[in-house]
Amino acid sequence: MLLFARVGGLFVFFPFFSHSNIPEVIKATLALFLTMFLFPLAQFHTPQINSFFILQLLSEVLFGLIAGLVLTLVFTIIQMAGEQMAFTMGFTMANVMDPSTGASVPITSQILSLLALIVFLAFDGHHLALLFIDQSLDYIVLGEFYLKENFMRYINLAMFNVFVIGFSMAFPVLAINLLADLIFGLLMKTMPQFNLLVVGYPMKIALAFVVLIATLVIMLEYFWDLVEKVFGIMPTLFFT
Repeated sequence: MLLFARVGGLFVFFPFFSHSNIPEVIKATLALFLTMFLFPLAQFHTPQINSFFILQLLSEVLFGLIAGLVLTLVFTIIQMAGEQMAFTMGFTMANVMDPSTGASVPITSQILSLLALIVFLAFDGHHLALLFIDQSLDYIVLGEFYLKENFMRYINLAMFNVFVIGFSMAFPVLAINLLADLIFGLLMKTMPQFNLLVVGYPMKIALAFVVLIATLVIMLEYFWDLVEKVFGIMPTLFFT
């Protein structure tokens, strides 16, 4: 039960595994098979069915929640960059439903999130998540996980980086739109007949997409670097 709770946290809170388009029956079945596969590797003390056992189950669910939160923050950076781009491109009203979370997000955030998920799968990020669960069995006895001080410091820094790195990723699009606004403002002063609503906004959107396409590869490479850093630092956060 304790191992099933830990593996179940993987399918409830980790990116890709927690995707809402994956049926719950499939998630539960995969969690059960992984539990059977990893059971010989698990370390545990003989539990007694009492109120303390319930707390042990909750600690395993908390482990999956926190580990998933650490990785989800990296995907949130991409969504933050997409929201900043949508604001300057005039797409704030063009919202779509994010199938992974069920929330309403701008269309640019949805595009970048799907591309980030493709990169995550292409570079075996889902395998790294499974390896992390496997490694946790060597260092954390089932039912004995607890929060540590270094984790709280990391979360504070990660929340700060969501805004800083997200703004940095969106900055090329923000800069080109700011420059376009400056040029259109000068044109409006020199040529009053220039119709900003008819010509200006389509040109701003076109320029933004050109810059986005030009910087997309670098953005996704940096995203994967962040994912690798997160998987590299997670053993330090959870196992020491």
